[in-house]
Amino acid sequence: MIVLVFVGLILLAHYYLWHRLVRSTTSPGRLRKALTWGVVALMLLVVATFVSTRMDVGTWLAWPGYLWLALLFYLFVFLAVLEIPRAVAAVLLRRAGRRASPAPEPVAVLAGTPAPDDVLAGAPDAAQEPVPPPAAMSRRLFLGRTTAAVAGVGALATVGYGVSSALGDPVIEPVRITLPKLDPRLSGLRFAVVSDIHLGPLTGRSHTERIVRMINGLRADVVAIVGDLVDGSVARLGPLAQPLKDLESRYGAYFVTGNHEYFAPGGFAEWIDELDELGVRSLRNERVEIAHQGAVLDLAGVNDLNGAPQGDGPDFAKALGGRTPGRSTVLLAHQPVQVSEAARHGVDLQLSGHTHGGQIVPFNLVVGLQQPVVSGLATVDGVRVYTTRGAGFWGPPVRVGAPPEITMLELRA
Repeated sequence: MIVLVFVGLILLAHYYLWHRLVRSTTSPGRLRKALTWGVVALMLLVVATFVSTRMDVGTWLAWPGYLWLALLFYLFVFLAVLEIPRAVAAVLLRRAGRRASPAPEPVAVLAGTPAPDDVLAGAPDAAQEPVPPPAAMSRRLFLGRTTAAVAGVGALATVGYGVSSALGDPVIEPVRITLPKLDPRLSGLRFAVVSDIHLGPLTGRSHTERIVRMINGLRADVVAIVGDLVDGSVARLGPLAQPLKDLESRYGAYFVTGNHEYFAPGGFAEWIDELDELGVRSLRNERVEIAHQGAVLDLAGVNDLNGAPQGDGPDFAKALGGRTPGRSTVLLAHQPVQVSEAARHGVDLQLSGHTHGGQIVPFNLVVGLQQPVVSGLATVDGVRVYTTRGAGFWGPPVRVGAPPEITMLELRA
């Protein structure tokens, strides 16, 4: 069902672009046919890109396919925004044309009698052939081409900016969070939080090396990787994950699964084993004690919701049951929406990712319909929730209005 909806949306988006960028800017002929087939080819490219990357084959399609998907999105957005001014301009041009063109005087012509100019031109049948109104056609082409040009420039500029943001250094976001029940001795405990690294067909080893280097520079007490580390199998992406073995922190690096780990062709379990070899501990519906300055903090982690169909879903009772009364608990959970269950188990702070902060404006408005927190710090059902924008990207290598992030989070009593 989801696949059919996706294909339907891609088809409708390409039809709309064809209508505005091809049909409205060209006259019938070879050029229109060529551009039409070009739009069809681009539509098939998007579908082939998603299929090949999900199957872990043909990843060479990823760059052109995902870049066109980003351009498609912003062309659609710009063209949709321009619909109203385009309609207003059409009305104004039509009225101006009527005022500038006085009505022609009626001329009586006998049936079958050619006009004098036609006789001179040697075209006796010309009077019987309809002549298209060039003014109306030129107005249509003018509006169509102007709209297409504005949308094209806007989309290219936006995607260009988004690519530079997505492929650039993540922003270090310093955050201080006060927890009323936190033992004062734990005040100052620091977490380096990173999520949605998305090792995949468009990232290289340098992507991981940069993230590790930046995290190590923070000298954190705990490193928390909150899901969606990979978009592929260990066989293909294992070398890209190797720099994670160099992560440095006082009390270790911890990981919880995101939804994309369950999409991996080789299965999620192989990544759990791989991370274990790299020195990153996976919290699989379990918790550990972080002893700091004579006090103890419970650090818990639950599996992602998408693990349920594979028998690996979240189990809050297992992760949070039987805790020492009065002890503060920090929960790693990939999706912010999991906070409703966390609240029922008395969690003080939940660290999440998943949303990418929307990744590309205005998609953040859509994400907000599903998740209680799109990015940043909020309080939901009495639980403090911090949602990081993530350090990578999914799909198009584009981030607009939501730069990649590594969070330096400090707890305060």
